[in-house]
Amino acid sequence: MNLPTSLKIVSNIFRSQTGMRFVHMSPILEKNQAGRYRTTPRKNFPLTYEMANPPHQIAHRKSWNSWNTSNILGGNRPSETAVEDLFIRKFIEGTWHALFLSEIIIKRQHNLIRIAGLVNRGVLPRKMYFLIGYTEELLSFWLQCVVKMEIQTVADKKDVIFKYI
Repeated sequence: MNLPTSLKIVSNIFRSQTGMRFVHMSPILEKNQAGRYRTTPRKNFPLTYEMANPPHQIAHRKSWNSWNTSNILGGNRPSETAVEDLFIRKFIEGTWHALFLSEIIIKRQHNLIRIAGLVNRGVLPRKMYFLIGYTEELLSFWLQCVVKMEIQTVADKKDVIFKYI
């Protein structure tokens, strides 16, 4: 059996240590699984529109969750922008605990950051307005730019469900 040089070395190492020769070779399985959801036997797993579209459909049927121009060639502060987006998402998850029903969309335009998403309507309007003002003020102070919240309310979590798999 003619083996490549690297496999001969590996097989000789195994042979010298164990006295037996084990070489397992299998073809590469090029199957992308990231961002895809498996169907359940009862078809009762809910998916939102964002979750229902596979990753290769981004820019065709689905849009990006962060809009900025810092990642283009010659863009300013690409790493800082990514860290700021992560900070914004974590801050909103903690401040709006279990109220956001969709993904948090961050759009940057010049010196303005717009944060969009779907929120549960089960909160009093007074609390909702407080949370909007609180989030805008603190993020504006920390990020040193104008932050605006663009939220839409939904009566129930079932209204966000696109399909079941």
